[in-house]
Amino acid sequence: MIAIDLSNRLAVVTGGRSGIGKGVVEQLLKAGATVISADITIEQEYEPAGARLIETRLDLSRSADVERWVSVVTAEAGVPDIVVNCAGTSTMDYVIDSSLADWEKVFSINTTGLYLTSKLFAKAMVEAQKPGRIIQIASQAGKNGYRAMGAYCASKHAVLGLTKVMAIELAKHGILVNAVCPGIVETPMKHRERIEGGAIRGMTAQEIYEEDCSQVPLGRTAQVEDVAGVVLFLTSQLASYMTGQAINVTGGMTMH
Repeated sequence: MIAIDLSNRLAVVTGGRSGIGKGVVEQLLKAGATVISADITIEQEYEPAGARLIETRLDLSRSADVERWVSVVTAEAGVPDIVVNCAGTSTMDYVIDSSLADWEKVFSINTTGLYLTSKLFAKAMVEAQKPGRIIQIASQAGKNGYRAMGAYCASKHAVLGLTKVMAIELAKHGILVNAVCPGIVETPMKHRERIEGGAIRGMTAQEIYEEDCSQVPLGRTAQVEDVAGVVLFLTSQLASYMTGQAINVTGGMTMH
């Protein structure tokens, strides 16, 4: 077995306090990386939380905050080798009943915030002549449509488009840009979606869960570790000839 060793690598993870982001942080730490975990739930601005873990507050919905945060990170820790954009949000409603405010909220985090984070760190990598990895946590919702998730699906489609363009533009600098497209993952956001989606569709959260499982060929929904392992692979030398990809981690639910 080839061990993945990220010693002497600096990784930045948005949305690192819960869900997939938390799982990614844990995997990167196990592989030896120094990790900066950014999340809106973190109170401090920039503070070591452990030997190789630094936690910092970030509100991705505020462009000025993203710009300030990237500036602080690069000044305090240097240009990262790895950037993983995990932070995301969703709203539940049929498109004809949805609000512009909800649309803008989802796009401000899932798309605009991700775009700024990717752009600014990529620019820092280019200026420092430092090859790196940028990994976007997209979704199978970036390839398909799902009822009551118009804003979320549209935002994730945009992420995949951005991934492909950045992969082309940054290839000459040795910066690899890929996306991971999880399927149904057991996270706090998914649990909330089952309650809200069930209310819209006249179903219980348990019924939604059973429906979810029935749609997956492997017969179960994903745990965060299933996704984090693929992210870890993309950070490693094992993925040194991959860029511009949108990798499904869906248990066979999405195959394109």
